[in-house]
Order: sequence, then structure tokens, then C-alpha cells
Amino acid sequence: MYHYIEQFSHAIGQPFLNLATSVESVPILFALLLGLVGALAPCQLSGNMSAITLYGTKSINRGISWIDTLFFVLGKIVAFSGIGLVIFLLGQEMQQQLPLLFEPMRKLIGPVLIIIGIYMLGLFHFRWTITLWKRDDNKKRKGKWGAFMLGLSFSLAFCPTMAMLFFMLLMPLTISTSYGVVLPSLFAVGTSIPFLIVIFIIWYLGLSGQVMRKGRKIGLIVQRIAGGFMIFLGVLDIMTFW
Repeated sequence: MYHYIEQFSHAIGQPFLNLATSVESVPILFALLLGLVGALAPCQLSGNMSAITLYGTKSINRGISWIDTLFFVLGKIVAFSGIGLVIFLLGQEMQQQLPLLFEPMRKLIGPVLIIIGIYMLGLFHFRWTITLWKRDDNKKRKGKWGAFMLGLSFSLAFCPTMAMLFFMLLMPLTISTSYGVVLPSLFAVGTSIPFLIVIFIIWYLGLSGQVMRKGRKIGLIVQRIAGGFMIFLGVLDIMTFW
């Protein structure tokens, strides 16, 4: 299964990788485009599609929460910046070992997506609140930190393609460039581009909160369709990376 996912990822990511290579002399643009290629890597596809499904559905149902969107991207920035800082401080030996440390974390994403999908289907309820659909001041505060942790955890999913992009292409430039400290953050923003494009399209087309205005029953149907798709992504993720 991984072989087919990798072929698909290579087909859609190669043009962006070629574009990134052509602007390597401009590190800021290079880092941003590498991040976009990383968003299409096999280990990032399911996480990005899940985030798009989760927050895209929420935006159509309840309206776009820009603060949740910001904190999701911020979680990615903290993750990649933190990894870059560790490599900078500990050197190339740690750079070779880090992908191995993240491999067990990668395997957790599939089961987590299935659990979230089952929750969205309404088959069980947590005793503590997952703030995906309800809105009040206290839950908004919890929701933004949930979005942050989701962005953070999805960013720790490394596979050979992602390791090559980050450790072999980005980090040498980060270390050798005077303003290299900002490049991992730009890489993180690049990995968020597909997610941000979908949220922008929902806002631009005026779809934000459309379902809420049309009735709770339709919102429930949309949520359960999204839950089914999350389960599908989780199963596909397990078949690919286990």
C-alpha cells in the first residue's frame, strides 16, 4: 500500500520539488516550497486530509474559526522549529537518529483518526469534551489548544520522503544561512498550504456556517459523512504504515 501512496505522492509533488530546486538560491522561498512538497509526502497526506476534513466540515457547519486555524498552523511551526533547534544544538549525529524516534509516533495517527471518526459518527461520547462542534467561551479556549496539539502531532509524522526534505535539504541550508532560524517555520507554513487553501475557499465562496443556517439535521449528516471519511483515512493510514 505504501508503494502506491508513494507513487501518487511523487506524481503530484515532483513539479513543486522541481520549482523549489529552481529557487534554492532564495532560501525563504525554497523553504516554503519544500514545505508544500512535504505536505504531499506519503506520511503527511492522511494527516493533512484529516485536518481538511475536520476543520473544513466544522467551517461549513458552524462557521470558520480563524483562531483554531491559526493555532493549528502554530502547532506545526512549533513542531518543525523545535526539531530544527534540536538538530542545530546536537549536530548531524542526532539528525540521523531523529526519524527513527518519530516512527512509533507515526503509527499512532491511524488509530487516532479512527477514534475521532467514530466520535463524529456519534457512536460514543468522551467524558471530557472534544471541542469540534460546540461553541462557548470556555470551549473556544479548549478548542484552540486542541487545534494546536493536532497541528503539532501531525507534524511529527516522518517517512523517508519527509526525512529527505527536512533533514537533507532544509537543515543544511538552515545551518549555513545567516537567517536560517526562520526556515523551519516557513517549511511548517508550507506544509499548511493545502489546508489553508481549503479554508480560504470556504470563506471566499461564502460557505462558512451555511449548514448551521439550514438546520441542525443537515449539519449532523455532514458531520457523520466526515466521520466516515475520517475512519477510512485511519484504516488507510494503518494499512500503509503498520
